[in-house]
Amino acid sequence: MRKIIISTESGADLPSELAEKHGVQVVPMHVIMDGKDYLDGALPVRDIFDYYDRTKKIPSTTATNIHEYHQFFNKVKEDFPDCFIIHIGYTSKASSSFQNAINATAEFDDVTLIDALNVTGGLAAIVMYAVTLLEKEPTIDPAHLVEKIESKVPKSRLSFVPGNLDFLRAGGRVSNAAYLGAALLKIKPRIDLLDGKLVSTKKYRGNMSAVSEKLMRDYLNEYNLDREQLYLLYSLGLDEGIKHQINEIAKENGFNNIRWIQAGAMISTHAGPGGFGIAGLEL
Repeated sequence: MRKIIISTESGADLPSELAEKHGVQVVPMHVIMDGKDYLDGALPVRDIFDYYDRTKKIPSTTATNIHEYHQFFNKVKEDFPDCFIIHIGYTSKASSSFQNAINATAEFDDVTLIDALNVTGGLAAIVMYAVTLLEKEPTIDPAHLVEKIESKVPKSRLSFVPGNLDFLRAGGRVSNAAYLGAALLKIKPRIDLLDGKLVSTKKYRGNMSAVSEKLMRDYLNEYNLDREQLYLLYSLGLDEGIKHQINEIAKENGFNNIRWIQAGAMISTHAGPGGFGIAGLEL
């Protein structure tokens, strides 16, 4: 029976200990800062925030390129001869990374690509679903596993609120007028992943503690979630008291495995410090 290897991009923010424990192969995306190219995962998130504090500019990000994908899949094949690779990729609607993976695998007949139509914890939730299925049934037929993973793609739900709008403004994702209005009224946008795209769906008013609780309760009311896993997302700077508060709400709602995931350099470049999010899978 051929070994099945699960892979994904660093934009999944899958904690390194989980990737190592479950044998998930991760290919890095890129952060460009001060004209230098850094691999996502090798650049401390604090450096990004310090850079913004100094310059009022944010770094840019780039996708994993075709050559890197080709090298990545070849390396996996070298490490695991005769394996079958299932690559669960960052949404094709927010990055060229998935298309690059398609181009890189044209000559491979044992690599299947799945567009997760999600990012960060929403992507990680699908990856961990695949890992769990594979560990429960290691002899599963690759085509059957792919079918099961693809059936969960539209059921992965990601919602988050940024800690502040500075990074969204610096990146041109919110106008100065909208930024000033939101700052004066203490409004924070809720952003959801819908059909692979980041969409502002609601506005919350208040401090980050109140907003995080509102988001958590709204999210749990809106979705019929699998209680076996819940991923709570944060960017560096989120108050520990908020994390404790959210943990308690999750426990009260019957979640068996609650996992906090820190946004990596690539995601933090867009979200900024002090943000909070939630990801899970609907039944």
